[in-house]
Amino acid sequence: MNKFVATALFAISIPVFALAQGINFFHGTWPEAMAQAKTEQKLIFVDAYASWCGPCKRMAANVFPDPQVGDYFNANFVNLKIDMEKPENSEFAGKYPVSAYPTLLILDAEGKIVHKHVGGLAADGLIAFGQKAAGKTDTSKDFEKEYNAGNRDPQLVLDYVRALNRANKPSLKITNEYLNAQKDLHTPINHKIILEGAVEADSRVFDLLLTHRDKIAAQEGKDAVDTRINLACQNTLKKAIEFRDERLLLEAKNKLKAGLPARADDFIAEADMKYYAATKDVKNYLKSAQAFQKKSVRNNAAKLHDLVIGLMRAFPTDKSALEQAEKWAKNAADNGGLGEYYLTLAEVYKRLGDKPKARAAAEKARNAGGEKESGSMASKVDYFLQTLEN
Repeated sequence: MNKFVATALFAISIPVFALAQGINFFHGTWPEAMAQAKTEQKLIFVDAYASWCGPCKRMAANVFPDPQVGDYFNANFVNLKIDMEKPENSEFAGKYPVSAYPTLLILDAEGKIVHKHVGGLAADGLIAFGQKAAGKTDTSKDFEKEYNAGNRDPQLVLDYVRALNRANKPSLKITNEYLNAQKDLHTPINHKIILEGAVEADSRVFDLLLTHRDKIAAQEGKDAVDTRINLACQNTLKKAIEFRDERLLLEAKNKLKAGLPARADDFIAEADMKYYAATKDVKNYLKSAQAFQKKSVRNNAAKLHDLVIGLMRAFPTDKSALEQAEKWAKNAADNGGLGEYYLTLAEVYKRLGDKPKARAAAEKARNAGGEKESGSMASKVDYFLQTLEN
């Protein structure tokens, strides 16, 4: 499977909506986190933050709870939040000093920094950050030679498949070769291999996971199974988009509905919006987005703003899309009152060619509350007004 990974004011992404708890953060000490990472053969993700930091608060409220972020990071990392200004964390802060918040770190089980980012990230950016770190620590070659020499020890196969998945490399061939030779799938190690190997919903391994999910969940935990089901359906959705294949889109939606019915409605809305954005089908995109807004988003300012951002990225110049974006952006700004919401509304007006309304919305952004901690809204407004006149 292949890797997947506006204007100067906007880093716009298609919004993700579903029912999930996001990232599960580890509640032990730093040495305990390293020990767990070693046991589970995972990297460690650290959100190095400060309690007063505005971007930190926004990531905690809007990015870490994102279901797709949670599914990826829970499957691949031991996750830790560390308040760098608390006395009890002084030893960690001394070893890994940071100059700005948030600083996002990915370390190996020995405590060596693998990847680092300073500043907040949106959901898609955070997942890409994790994937880049995983690619830097590709251990699959450690197992490839033995496997190619004929070693089919179950633990080696599990480690090999896990390493391939961590490095975002194809693993289904290895999983299928192993499982096809098994007479008894109901051993503890085979349950682990089915769970780790079910990376795409359009696969026999995924069907095995659904068939035997109760036994696998009893052994590995319900959250681990749910996480894998969602990841596999997301991966099949990505394939559908890559190959412009509506059959794969339908399979991803149907498999998610079979495996996680509580998430089905929101996943289907997300899948349709992503697919129709990629295929530039504005009519079906708007139909999916409008149905989702009426059922799930309603007048929630933050979610309306997310819908506008996704719509503007997908169809930056389409008049029908921008007219819908105007309605949602005005609702979000009036109800949410944040400067960034008004600045988004200003951008919509700009694209519609209404300079007076764009200017007025931008000035409201300058005077709105909620941006004091960043000190950047005034400069964003000034830049926007400059581009508006030019």
